[in-house]
Amino acid sequence: MNCAAARARTFSPALRPMRLIVTRPVAEAEILARQLRVMGHQVLIEPMLRIQNIADAPLDLTDAAALLFTSANGVRAFAAHTSQRDLPVMAVGAATAEVARDAGFSDVATAGGDVVALANLVREQLKPTDGVLVHVAGSAVAGDLAGDLGQSGDGGSYTVRRAMLYRAEVVTQLSQRCRAALEAGEIDGILFFSPRSAATFVKLLHGDNLGGICRDIDLYGLSKAVADAARDAAGDVPWRRLKIAAMPRQDDLLALL
Repeated sequence: MNCAAARARTFSPALRPMRLIVTRPVAEAEILARQLRVMGHQVLIEPMLRIQNIADAPLDLTDAAALLFTSANGVRAFAAHTSQRDLPVMAVGAATAEVARDAGFSDVATAGGDVVALANLVREQLKPTDGVLVHVAGSAVAGDLAGDLGQSGDGGSYTVRRAMLYRAEVVTQLSQRCRAALEAGEIDGILFFSPRSAATFVKLLHGDNLGGICRDIDLYGLSKAVADAARDAAGDVPWRRLKIAAMPRQDDLLALL
């Protein structure tokens, strides 16, 4: 049994089983769906992003002091790109750190769940003179990790080298199964983990004239930025309730259920 499955068994059964849509990319969505089903919920996986590794992407690890991973997709892309596992890893959150360990990294530090926390972790554990920080990322990046770490301070500026090893492409339509479940009133809540996924889902809802359906659905957002994206994209959506995780961590989001 992997770590994710083991941890899933620590969740208590839901007081009220819910019918949920998970909008994460497939790899993460399948793991999360198993946790939610253990909790007693019904789950429909409806990814808003398709992850495609870039096989011929350049990867320069010269003078690297550490790898920065802001998503589990970055870990998977790096692992598919090279067998090197000797560099220290700094992961944005627990889920990304877990994937890094599963991929064979032994020196893994975990931040508090967002790029601000990751930048703070870097400052706590490394000096700018230690070497280059290689940020393994996709074609779209949330936050400005390089800009934050590149700002001069008392200890100097860090050098961040971005390695774009995968693309995250948005889907262009909702699946027939998802539309049917929404139209039949079979969904109680939708889980969003990134502003881009939230904005894409809302845009597709409006494209299918389904925006009004959300007045009977709760939004579960990993952060306020995620919830804002789900309201602002392509016009306001009348969600029944907005529920935002206390901290931008998956376990905090699941606690809302």
